[in-house]
Amino acid sequence: MKDIQRLVSLDALRGFTIAAMILVNNPGSWEFVYSPLKHKDWNGISPTDLIFPFFVFIVGISIVLAFSKKLEMNTNKSTLVRKIIWRSLKIFGVGVFLNLYPSFDFDSLRIAGVLQRIALVFLICGLLYLYLDWKKLSAIGIFILIGYWILMLYVPTPGYGSAMFEPGINMAAWIDSFILPGKMWNGSWDPEGLLSTLPAIATGISGMLTGKLLQRSIPVFEKVSLLYITGFVAAVVGVVWSWDFPINKNLWTSSYVLVSSGLASMTLATMIYFIDIKKHTRFSKPFVVFGSNAISAYVLAGLSSYLFYGVPFYGQSLSGRYMQLFTSIGLNPKFVSMTYAIIFILFIYAVMHILYKKRIFIKL
Repeated sequence: MKDIQRLVSLDALRGFTIAAMILVNNPGSWEFVYSPLKHKDWNGISPTDLIFPFFVFIVGISIVLAFSKKLEMNTNKSTLVRKIIWRSLKIFGVGVFLNLYPSFDFDSLRIAGVLQRIALVFLICGLLYLYLDWKKLSAIGIFILIGYWILMLYVPTPGYGSAMFEPGINMAAWIDSFILPGKMWNGSWDPEGLLSTLPAIATGISGMLTGKLLQRSIPVFEKVSLLYITGFVAAVVGVVWSWDFPINKNLWTSSYVLVSSGLASMTLATMIYFIDIKKHTRFSKPFVVFGSNAISAYVLAGLSSYLFYGVPFYGQSLSGRYMQLFTSIGLNPKFVSMTYAIIFILFIYAVMHILYKKRIFIKL
């Protein structure tokens, strides 16, 4: 079998991740949400906790696939550096804008956020890729994971005399309190803080190493096998590491990096097998549509949230009116809440489908 030049599965996985992100962020009511659609409060992992690291993992792969072609064309690295910096600034700026929207209350501005973390990971990983080989990238990723583990568990948290690992009382929260400007998400700490962005960079590096594997001149079945093997090993090592350094999405712990990256690798391998090898592409088309304008879909969801949640509809928000209407006829509130999120996704999909049909791909 000839190797596959274009991985539709990667676009589909990107789109699935964005669709899942929109789903969990936009329920009919936060009071009624199925457990798998909620983040763990602290330690542990749920399907929802895998969404963000999956996307960061894909960012790493995309860096390799995009910039390797430019390097092969002998594009000046200074030009690529400027492009990386400029795109990172745009993504970061849009993230800050969404945090301000719709009230634009600068006194309570939160600088950190999902897009901001993606921007920082893209910036650092992109620059690393331009100048380092896979061995040095691996060494940096390992150094980050081990260094973060030591810092979080074995360096005493200032003011406590020992290393603390509680919400808002840990080394990440302490460092962020000094260097992270603006308001924090939870008062004393932020799940997208600056220190915990370091292991998120390691997630991006794991994606870049996967991208390197995908570019190897070997049969596609061998690539799929290697994705399964490396993913399984990473996930097992992450679980074992979690016995000492708990899996924690809010702190983006080293064990969380390995488990989520391992699962992302195995998920990608599965999608490559079914979509690119077996050509079962019909079910993947909606996700490819989302994946073709992934950041745009996320931004549109952020902008549309005011319409779906903030604009009064006969004295009540649209979400509140929807919940009241369908729960009053006896439907399960959690089910009603989920269907509202699905309607929200369909609205975003309709816009993305129009862009896709017109071949309009918005790149920040």
